[in-house]
Amino acid sequence: MRRREFIAFVGGATLWPSVGYAQQAGLVRRIAVLFPREADDLEANARFAALQEALLKLGWTEGRNVRIEARWSGLDAGEIRRHAADLVAGGPDVIVATGSPTLQPLFEATRTVPIVFVTVGDPVGSGFVDSLSQPGGNATGFALFEYGLAAKWVELLKQNCS
Repeated sequence: MRRREFIAFVGGATLWPSVGYAQQAGLVRRIAVLFPREADDLEANARFAALQEALLKLGWTEGRNVRIEARWSGLDAGEIRRHAADLVAGGPDVIVATGSPTLQPLFEATRTVPIVFVTVGDPVGSGFVDSLSQPGGNATGFALFEYGLAAKWVELLKQNCS
């Protein structure tokens, strides 16, 4: 490779990411979030703030390149279903489901929009994913805890009660 070809290659490689970013300047991603809590719930608001902070650290700024639409339903099943259908109809790029009560109605509303779930008790046993390592379908996320730990809990109880 000659010097000019090398400089052109390196120059083009460093310019290419800039061109890609410039083309996407107007693109605003849409994230939908469904909480099975009331809007004034302190814990749910802290989790929502943590999500926003994490997105900001990754370069996603509300109003600039991302729009987050959150819905608060309480534990009313009808309200959760209504919000799930409404969020899916809005055409988000991804949906965040918090807890099992929100995941089932979202699954019923869409099998195409990606769903990221958190604090779901048993996503495999509930049929939301095939496995935690290979979820399949349009959902992935984090279980509340690994059920394999239950044996350790019993072992710890035995040790502490003896």
